[in-house]
Amino acid sequence: MKKIISLCIVLAIVGGGYFMYWSQNPIIPADAEAIDFTITPGSGAHAAGQQIAEAGVPIQPLLFNLLARATGKSSKLKAGSYELKPGSTPLRLIDQLARGEFAQEQLTIIEGWNFRQMRAAIAAHKGLKHDTVALSDTELMTAIDADYKQAEGLFFPDTYLFAKGSSDLQIYKQAHAIMLTRLADAWAKRDPSLPYKNPYEALTMASIVEKETGQKSERAMIAGVFVNRLKLGMLLQTDPTVIYGMGLKYDGKIRKKDLETDTPYNTYTRAGLPPTPIALPGVQSLMAALSPAKTAALYFVSKGNGTSQFSDNLNDHNRAVNQYQR
Repeated sequence: MKKIISLCIVLAIVGGGYFMYWSQNPIIPADAEAIDFTITPGSGAHAAGQQIAEAGVPIQPLLFNLLARATGKSSKLKAGSYELKPGSTPLRLIDQLARGEFAQEQLTIIEGWNFRQMRAAIAAHKGLKHDTVALSDTELMTAIDADYKQAEGLFFPDTYLFAKGSSDLQIYKQAHAIMLTRLADAWAKRDPSLPYKNPYEALTMASIVEKETGQKSERAMIAGVFVNRLKLGMLLQTDPTVIYGMGLKYDGKIRKKDLETDTPYNTYTRAGLPPTPIALPGVQSLMAALSPAKTAALYFVSKGNGTSQFSDNLNDHNRAVNQYQR
């Protein structure tokens, strides 16, 4: 009997030692690839261990269950999508699930994209749950509780981080909320002499500035030119609005007939700002639209090197066009 008891003690010590060793050593080596897995809602520690193993993680569900109970975290494991990183130990894995450290994904929305391009990028992202694909733009705006029916311009271009498997609605809500905050901040600091009736008109101007130049240093000057034109009642005559009005008909070239064909967005045929923004402006374009350069310039033309030549009068502008465009 004493021998049996001694054997049991030895086995317990050996087993406990192995258990401690196992719990503190990497599940997969540091040079291995990460393994994705998902814990379904309502799963206990035993079911979670089975799901992790079935996803290809080399772990024993029984030991996983024992460790979760031994650490007091068996009831704290959270459902969701995870990533087992190389070098993670069973103890780290348990802690990861208890904290809900879900697999992180990211999506970048580019400054100057239109809303159609933004929707396409979100729809193509494999890490998102696509709850809005069947919604029209108007229905999507209703779904995020927006005060606007038109979606264009009302989402902030940035890089967004989210848990794998999150609803795409989360991205739209976050991007819209940030744009409203940025717009409100810029509007509060605006020059009171600006010819905008409301923040939405400022947003529309910012979208035009965004599309007119990729040069950050010129955005305030571009905005200054357009503000001067608005104050004088001159046509804005900006190609990006014409292109936006052409929609899918635009083939990469803008022709004289396009400038003469009237649409709500043709600023060669219609005075004032277009009815909506034409793109997603970044924060610098917002600031430029609401803090434009103090300038007498009424014209500008591309020099062909990414910068522009600004002119105060039509004669100087025509000379600049002849120099840089012909």
